[in-house]
Amino acid sequence: MDVKVVIFDWDGTLVDSVDHIADSLHQAATELGYPELEREAYRDIIGLGMIEALEKLYPGITREEMTTIREGYARYFFAKVTTPQNVFAGMADVLADLRLGGRGCSVATGKSRRGLEGALVSSGLGPHFDITRCADETRSKPDPAMLGEIIRFYGIEPAEAVMIGDTRYDLEMAQRIGMPSIGVEWGVHKRDVLGHYAPHAIVDSVKDLRDVLCL
Repeated sequence: MDVKVVIFDWDGTLVDSVDHIADSLHQAATELGYPELEREAYRDIIGLGMIEALEKLYPGITREEMTTIREGYARYFFAKVTTPQNVFAGMADVLADLRLGGRGCSVATGKSRRGLEGALVSSGLGPHFDITRCADETRSKPDPAMLGEIIRFYGIEPAEAVMIGDTRYDLEMAQRIGMPSIGVEWGVHKRDVLGHYAPHAIVDSVKDLRDVLCL
């Protein structure tokens, strides 16, 4: 695949963190008396900004209630530090090889800036990226605002980049700006969901991802 820039989602794409996010949301909400939802409900909102995620999980929630849940979520989530062992096997090499080949690498994530900054350092992946964008400093996926900001940074058109992600929000975001995408099946959503957004490819292994990226 001949593109100048490769844009990665973080949770569920580069880092094995989906279960920890779901567990942290579940703990924070239920200890405050909110209904216990099915596990898939917590997984399904991963990729959205926290405000959008909580609005979807608990329709009608107030901003004050949202702040209380977010504080609890942060307490649980940040109790566990992302380490290089949490990076999906082979993904650090994908990043390194993309950079060696002269391609730009960046991150578009639903994480907060605070959460991403810590993870970039503790995971060891930070040096690979030219620019990163988070939901709390722009608009949440599937709005393509963060992709627009990234391609403006590089001075390229949408067709010259690819978005790689594990959720429908990643692929819909790319589709809405006219950017090709690659869905990965080792995170939240599987082929039956990802396929609705016309991805360039859907892969179920890092080897297949390497092949699509011509590494």
